[in-house]
Amino acid sequence: MLRYFKQLKLFFLVLALVSGIIIYLIYTALDSEKKLPIYQPNRIDVSLVDSTIQHKKKYHTIADFKLINQNGDTITQNDYDDKIYVADFFFTTCQTICPIMTDQMYRIQEELINDDEVLLLSHSVTPEIDSVAQLKRYAIEKKVNDKKWNLVTGDRKQIYDLARKSYLVVKDDNSQDYGMIHTENFALIDKNKQIRGLYNGVSPTSVDSLLQDIKRLKKEYQ
Repeated sequence: MLRYFKQLKLFFLVLALVSGIIIYLIYTALDSEKKLPIYQPNRIDVSLVDSTIQHKKKYHTIADFKLINQNGDTITQNDYDDKIYVADFFFTTCQTICPIMTDQMYRIQEELINDDEVLLLSHSVTPEIDSVAQLKRYAIEKKVNDKKWNLVTGDRKQIYDLARKSYLVVKDDNSQDYGMIHTENFALIDKNKQIRGLYNGVSPTSVDSLLQDIKRLKKEYQ
């Protein structure tokens, strides 16, 4: 009888050990599923990526920048330090996808209006047209909250480089003056300046996913 209880005790010890390992593996798997991927240039549509970085497999981050917003203020990476943000590229005179994209960015603004951890950043692809005054008119028309959302203009080459070498969301129009064909893409950027998601900015369903992914990303910093 004593031998039987010893065997039974050993059985339960082994069972507890195996169960603990299984629970740990399941928890680890579920935890890893919660984390968003980090996007690298070599895994993105080549038409959106400058040829000089299409081979890059790791360590891709958003480059430092210095641009001017709708209020005439200088906006740099420092304004987005320790922030999660959504970035896109647009122009104020666009009559096709831009108004829809702007409406979806406004929706994100309103959903997260009280969340100081998340900001928005929209870059003009026609900086020679989108002056500070023009951006301000557009911002007022679209009900942009200045504390939440910057519409920026600046040097065309810098915006081109940001679009194709940092955010990886626009196409080259093959002109000689850094021309861009902007897309509907929204980029989700984390606190380490890494791309954590790309979304269709004219699709409410895709923006729903973006809002959910922001919640997932915030959990990484808790």
